[in-house]
Amino acid sequence: MPTSSLFSLSGKTALVTGGSRGIGLMIARGFVEAGVKTYISSRDAKACAAAEAELGKTGTCIALPHDLGTTAGVKALAAEVAARETRLDILVNNAGAAWAEPIDQYAEKGWDKLMAVNLKTVFLLTQALLPLLRAAASEDDPARIVNIGSIDGILQPTLESYAYSASKAAVHHLTRNLAKHLARDNINVNAIAPGPFDTKMLAPVLAVGRKQMERAVPRGRIGRDEDMIGAAIFYCSRASSYVTGTVLPVDGGIVSAAYTQIEFGLS
Repeated sequence: MPTSSLFSLSGKTALVTGGSRGIGLMIARGFVEAGVKTYISSRDAKACAAAEAELGKTGTCIALPHDLGTTAGVKALAAEVAARETRLDILVNNAGAAWAEPIDQYAEKGWDKLMAVNLKTVFLLTQALLPLLRAAASEDDPARIVNIGSIDGILQPTLESYAYSASKAAVHHLTRNLAKHLARDNINVNAIAPGPFDTKMLAPVLAVGRKQMERAVPRGRIGRDEDMIGAAIFYCSRASSYVTGTVLPVDGGIVSAAYTQIEFGLS
């Protein structure tokens, strides 16, 4: 195989949940520009339509708005994809939510919402789309599942985001578990653990503390679209055919530097 084709995604079909904004939109944009027929989904139909119009200028993007916070929404999305496609090369489980409150006030509804959207949906949608993923899979070029976790699922976050960090740690472990059992079906399962990126979820923090956040990142900056796109393309191309069950921090070095900072008081 020519080295030049190792990172090619041309002709593949993908579904990116939470694809109308933030990390999901970054990945969807990268896929569309790489020649992937890309379905995006979120509960906001208007945002989905806007993303479809934007990305459709450079390739094929199809919006399928559904509320993935409910089991009915997950089943409806899977059924709509199955009605349109006989195979699915790539599934990016990105849809997620955040919730932070002091522990004494932390609401049960916040815990339940995040465990449903950030964790249960990942499993249920993966389960529902397995027939399409299996149909696309081969020994030389496995189908791909990429789960979006977080460095907050690896390190202890400063914010009191108990359910968020717990759900993302669970996503990382679910990724490894799925990878073990789906390898026999030629389906690779990996996770990306983003650090700070310019997203709506992180906007309130960046609005008041961008400089402090940048100083906390060893690379000295906030993540850019191409940083996330590059990781996603690697995981979904033939370059990673022999890579499964991994969690990749895309964080400018925050996770790898954490031990040094704690042990020696550096920051």
